Amino acid sequence: MQIGGWQKNSLIDYPGKLSCVIFLAGCNFTCPYCHNPTLARGYPARVNGIEREEVYAFLENRRGFLDGVVISGGEPTLQPDLFSLCAGIKEMGYPVKLDTNGSRPRVLKALIDAGLIDYIAMDLKTAPHHYPDFIIKDFDPVPIFSSIRIIMESELAYEFRTTCLKPIVTDHAIRQIGPLIEGARLYVLQRFCDRGVLQPEFLQNNDYAYADAELMQLKTVAETWVAKCVVR
Repeated sequence: MQIGGWQKNSLIDYPGKLSCVIFLAGCNFTCPYCHNPTLARGYPARVNGIEREEVYAFLENRRGFLDGVVISGGEPTLQPDLFSLCAGIKEMGYPVKLDTNGSRPRVLKALIDAGLIDYIAMDLKTAPHHYPDFIIKDFDPVPIFSSIRIIMESELAYEFRTTCLKPIVTDHAIRQIGPLIEGARLYVLQRFCDRGVLQPEFLQNNDYAYADAELMQLKTVAETWVAKCVVR
């Protein structure tokens, strides 16, 4: 288990809950705008890493204060010990939120079937057939479609989310994403943070920023297909 870092208290990562966020290192995507480049490359925040027992001890001491735990990344579903990590957290009575890129639907379904997660946030980077252009070369979008279906057919709370920056996310891309998540409970359009990204040269060569008015226009497009769309 490669725990890359953790945030002991967060009011924004698990909707409606004060949570602890555990970041697992390593990712199978190379999103140029990733704001956790160290985690994406698989490096821990501390030289000697962070032991799971340290996290468990903290969570045990915060029972009654924290409301939930978020497992993020990197991409958590790459970690072979993810199931035991979730199980240990659940045994303490915490609900678990998983952040995922949706690339490993079998892992996602197994976690759901085992009752090890309570909330799923899946990133939709852009229209899936454009992933090879911006996110990862030679990518087959079928796992993305499968993960969307698995999430929407589950009884869990969930959200889909897209980080908005040009030219990766456009009006056209939103119009292609919309039908894939038609009827979804929540779709979040995220403002892009340009600090410490994985590929700084990408930002230098593109007019990437969306003004607030442009984001609201994307929201207008997206909310045609979903129950609720918000800009965050």
